[in-house]
Amino acid sequence: MTTKFKKRIYSTAIFHGVLEEAITHFADMRQANKFKNIRKGFSERIMLAVTEVNGCKYCSYLHTKNALEEGMSEEDVQIMLSGDLSDAPPEESTALFFAQHYAETIGHPEEAAYQKLLETYGKEATRDILAFIRGIMLGNLHGTALETLGDRIKGKPAEGTTFWQEVSIVFGVFIFIPEIVVRNWFGKLFNGTKMKAEAKVH
Repeated sequence: MTTKFKKRIYSTAIFHGVLEEAITHFADMRQANKFKNIRKGFSERIMLAVTEVNGCKYCSYLHTKNALEEGMSEEDVQIMLSGDLSDAPPEESTALFFAQHYAETIGHPEEAAYQKLLETYGKEATRDILAFIRGIMLGNLHGTALETLGDRIKGKPAEGTTFWQEVSIVFGVFIFIPEIVVRNWFGKLFNGTKMKAEAKVH
């Protein structure tokens, strides 16, 4: 019997786009994980805000555990996972609302929202905030596909998704990652060659 999956389900194409975004900004993610501009507790709240929108149970469990270890109370974590950001620390609220908005728009936030983020935190901290958001978006989408595939194997397939869609997301990373890396490398090579050619002309 098909069941209603009370979480957001994404297509393989959307997952591919989210994966490409994460790989393209991989250096930013490495920099963000040094926690020079955004402290660990703040990053966990950012990731909880995104996870609340997407509903990945694996990411919810992991980042709830991490948030508790960083000193958040169980009550605060539950409030975050309810989507209520009204009691968020004032210095973090802009980033948390942006993270929520980013997830809701599937990586296409309004320019005004991005500009507010930039004005509030500056270039480097904004880069790190986006890195955490991109990383958790990828984890959410992969985790949700893994969960729906697991439910299907148990005889409880979800509405709005298929076996091949779930498989292509869960296992497609082994194909998508090399393809994206190679394409990005050729893109940089082509752009570099083009810039050199234009420099010679001028």
